[in-house]
Amino acid sequence: MRFFSLWYLLSLASLIVADVTIDTEEAGKIISSSGHTNNWAVLVSTSRFWFNYRHMANTLSLYRTVKRLGIPDSQIILMLADDVACNPRNAFPGTVFNNMDQAIDLYGDDIEVDYRGYEVTVENFIRLLTDRWDENHPRSKRLLTDENSNIFIYLTGHGGNEFLKFQDAEEIGSYDLADAFEQMHEKKRYKEIFFMIDTCQANTMYERFYSPNILAVGSSRIEESSYSHHSDLDIGVAVIDRFTYYTLDFLEKIDKNSMVTMDKLFAEYPIRKHSFASREYVQIFSREI
Repeated sequence: MRFFSLWYLLSLASLIVADVTIDTEEAGKIISSSGHTNNWAVLVSTSRFWFNYRHMANTLSLYRTVKRLGIPDSQIILMLADDVACNPRNAFPGTVFNNMDQAIDLYGDDIEVDYRGYEVTVENFIRLLTDRWDENHPRSKRLLTDENSNIFIYLTGHGGNEFLKFQDAEEIGSYDLADAFEQMHEKKRYKEIFFMIDTCQANTMYERFYSPNILAVGSSRIEESSYSHHSDLDIGVAVIDRFTYYTLDFLEKIDKNSMVTMDKLFAEYPIRKHSFASREYVQIFSREI
């Protein structure tokens, strides 16, 4: 039985299953059998303005986590619609925090933002996915994936029924996203995609998907809101959303040698535990999770 593992999205030197260590040779066999050879992440905060601080914190939290779990900056595309770290309202200039203890500065000294401010548009996001750029577009701002790539795509911002707003100025619709993924499939730009979205009515954004080997999860169902987790009184706004908070709570307990399967992550999401709804989308995924 093969499982869709978080490990398949992240780089490994060795594997640990339960208390049994798998040597490098065996790990290589597993990698070969999966048909996947490289990992990428696309992390997008679509919101502007200070009161949306949490959306940038959501995205930077996942950025820090995927780097810790083995994906290098050269294979991460980070899109931030606003820079709250440099906002004049920020009581802690040059920093972004996701918790009230302010223990970890998510902005740090080694953040690499690929698209910022008004570069974060629907057009640029779709061009990124489909690699429809002119020949002069910098390689560092391209998603250079192939048919053996596993891609983690994370979106956060304000949305509604089958749309997500970009900068309060334009929207990407569920059909736009579904068609972009189909173009990726036709152009052999991925092996598997793990799509995660944290916004109101999030699950409606992936109900139109029709391309194979995409696993998706969202923070809310149709006609449901996605809520912040907590505020920081010193900063004056909410600093992280619930869905992303509990996703991070799970991911922070594992390392890049873990063989934790996706069903364990999804088990963290029931509404009775965390007061939000999520639903994984597996109908077009070709193997067990």
